Amino acid sequence: MSSTGSTSPAVRPGGRIPYKWSVLSNTTLGMLMATVNASILIISLPAIFNSLRLNPLAPANVSYLLWMLMGYLLVTAVLVVTLGRLGDMYGRVRVYNAGFAVFAAASVALALTPWDGRAGALWLIGWRLVQGVGGAMLMANAAAIITDAFPARQRGTALGVNQVAGLAGSFIGLVLGGVLSVWNWRAIFWVSVVVGVIGTWWAYRNLRETATSRPGVRIDWWGNLTFAVGLTVLLAGITYGIQPYGGHTEGWTNPWVIAGIIGGLALLVVFAVIETRVRQPMFDLGLFRIQAFWAGNAAALLNAIARGGLQFMLIIWLQGIWLPLHGYNFEETPLWAGIFLLPLTLGFIAAGPVSGYLSDRYGAKLFATGGLVIMALSFLGLLAIPVDFSYPVFAVLLLLNGVGSGLFSAPNTTAVMNAVPAAQRGVASGIRATFQNAGMVLSIGVFFSLLVAGLSRSLPDALHSGLTAEGVPAPVATDVASVPAVSLMFAALLGANPIASLLDTAGVLDQLPAATVATLTSRTYLPHLLSGPFHGGLVVVFTLAAVLAAVGAVVSLFRGGVYIHDEHVHDEDIRADSDCI
Repeated sequence: MSSTGSTSPAVRPGGRIPYKWSVLSNTTLGMLMATVNASILIISLPAIFNSLRLNPLAPANVSYLLWMLMGYLLVTAVLVVTLGRLGDMYGRVRVYNAGFAVFAAASVALALTPWDGRAGALWLIGWRLVQGVGGAMLMANAAAIITDAFPARQRGTALGVNQVAGLAGSFIGLVLGGVLSVWNWRAIFWVSVVVGVIGTWWAYRNLRETATSRPGVRIDWWGNLTFAVGLTVLLAGITYGIQPYGGHTEGWTNPWVIAGIIGGLALLVVFAVIETRVRQPMFDLGLFRIQAFWAGNAAALLNAIARGGLQFMLIIWLQGIWLPLHGYNFEETPLWAGIFLLPLTLGFIAAGPVSGYLSDRYGAKLFATGGLVIMALSFLGLLAIPVDFSYPVFAVLLLLNGVGSGLFSAPNTTAVMNAVPAAQRGVASGIRATFQNAGMVLSIGVFFSLLVAGLSRSLPDALHSGLTAEGVPAPVATDVASVPAVSLMFAALLGANPIASLLDTAGVLDQLPAATVATLTSRTYLPHLLSGPFHGGLVVVFTLAAVLAAVGAVVSLFRGGVYIHDEHVHDEDIRADSDCI
């Protein structure tokens, strides 16, 4: 196994910039780029689907949309542990630098997408998966490199800045994607090319290796294989569970989905058994005997599930209902949805570095636990407001949610990274990122399923009665009402007004009176029909999110006091500060 020093030299070779700040600036750029690209496609999808000439209401195209959205997250969730382990073995900086290069190369291929239609969609999905490999290289090793470079009493501040960049990037991507896609959707990838090239040059020039390989180190091939295949199959099964199947509104009865979930869980059990029997495991399950490590990762998983689907729920809420009701055309809603979500980002940016700095002095428990409690209360507030809300109230609740997330993230990450031996910081960082990214994928699947289930119960009747009341023939109204709720929801996510398209396809749009057509295709007609069923789904979703955040707060209480692994004593010994919380 590799051996890593606890800190890097204080000053970068050349003597001008302290090395730790060079590390922080580069890894912050890397995390920002990786997470911006996880969300930038959400807002850009309308422009991409229009350019590729893909119909958002076609059932076959739902899978393209899901894989464009979730493929990147799935790859990062699957690979971060393996890449963190490889960083421990062969050099964290080497793997991190290669991540920048892979990310930049994949971004070039995405920007040069040569086809439209389904071929273009498959090209985008394939290279997004490759881009995810580069992002996983960055995510798996950034926190470990920072932990190597900073002394224990400054790690909270440093990781706080890095975590702010990481999570804020997911919201910055919403606004950036909206602005760039108005000009040209390919620009969202050219930006990644420029940043990736600069980051690659900067990383190779400034970062120096602190992990050294040892002879005789072997890769745990069976552990890597069972983990990668098991997690991929499990998360893919959850992804396809969202899609309609066999006349059902969702795909949870699909034999392939059931087989994927059961098979994926079984392979992960096999992986756990393998890790207890091999001499050099992919990661040491003994890490989970460290109280601060297991409690921090369990709280991170619950936090990720609670907030992972929040972004998508809020975007659908804004784009499909609130913005059209307040005078915004469907084509304009993607950009404005990103702008109206800015309080969430501001709350996180305000709280993240402060909580990281204070946790260096007082420990993680108070801030991480308090942040989850604030998040739970904000979820309860979101489910209490009406669908057609007052924006100041909505903005305050978003701000509180961002503050809670910021209070939790940096202290929790610092506590997890401080608790492990230096030689295992790469794999520990990978495990932390796996819990976070897998939780987000799981959250999207669970939240979407709950929302679609709620919509499917009441939306068909609301659509049918609303259309027939406006003079649409009953058979046509029945056909429109039978369109899967997930298709209507994704059409709203793509900034489209599906009523006009569906009635035009049925051949009745030009047979209706002009006043009726104007009503049915207005920006407010469908949002009014959606508001009631949608609110029922939101109540279920936000109730679950509040419960998960509250359980995460309880788990966070079990992390113990300030725990910093001491490399100068045996692994089982620790330094526990007298100011433990």
